Amino acid sequence: MSERLRDGGEDPVYEVAAMWVARLSSADATNRDREEFEAWHAADPAHATAYAEMDALWHRLGHVPDRRRQVPKGLAGIAVAAALAAALAFQFGLVDRMRADLWSDVGDIKHATLADGSRIDLNTDTAVRLRFSETERRVELLRGEAFFDVAPDPNRPFVVQGDGVNARALGTRFAVRADDAGQPVEVAEGRVEVAASGQPVQVTAGEAVRREGPSLAVIKADVGRQTAWRDGRLIFSGEPLSAVLAELGRYRRGRIVLLDAAAGQRRITGAFDPRNTGDALDVIAATIGVRVTRVTPLLVLVGSPF
Repeated sequence: MSERLRDGGEDPVYEVAAMWVARLSSADATNRDREEFEAWHAADPAHATAYAEMDALWHRLGHVPDRRRQVPKGLAGIAVAAALAAALAFQFGLVDRMRADLWSDVGDIKHATLADGSRIDLNTDTAVRLRFSETERRVELLRGEAFFDVAPDPNRPFVVQGDGVNARALGTRFAVRADDAGQPVEVAEGRVEVAASGQPVQVTAGEAVRREGPSLAVIKADVGRQTAWRDGRLIFSGEPLSAVLAELGRYRRGRIVLLDAAAGQRRITGAFDPRNTGDALDVIAATIGVRVTRVTPLLVLVGSPF
């Protein structure tokens, strides 16, 4: 396997190769698809190498060795689907980063000071675009999650726009998330006016907004726990394994695939380092008795032990 994949890196050539494997394995692949593939395959020796490795992985996945059992052949489809999803995520992320003034890579947490003195913390895979003028300080959250510590300026309101939500700071520290999260805004200090399609709501320290259809509801929230990522911690308190795996998946390349819906309801309590999701998976496996299979650096399967 390529050193770039062995090291867990996300090589765009391998992502495209995975897409070709998925496409050509599909029953509706066309002659035009095959012609375009042949042109891509012949364009660079690196393309041929990447495709050969991804194609070999497709055929090998039906016989992955394991101490207790083999991975069923049907999981080969999961592997290619996961690779395809990773490829698309990479492409969309690249577009957002090209549009951004500040961005963080997958698994990175960055801190910056803006021109007005406000502080911003970028969670994993986050991109923001800044639109500061003489009358307004506007931040467009293109993807991911960011925490803002806003410098006072009564003449220039501070507004964060992301995922259909506008959050207007009223002297505050708050977080905004732009990935269809159930709680897109959380307030640690001060007040924030949050608007979506309906009437704006006022959110104060220790509260968050929750989506309820087209409307927003204000609820109590443990903002310190939910924004502990700023200090390099992910803290869970009695949360279902499915939600924990989804959160861990934000901090790593590739995909974590849960194979057992019943296991996904098991409750997890603990604190993990987002920079080492592999250790977190091992701790979870040992604690609640699930089985973790690392098929490739880009694909981890989680299921029942038997």
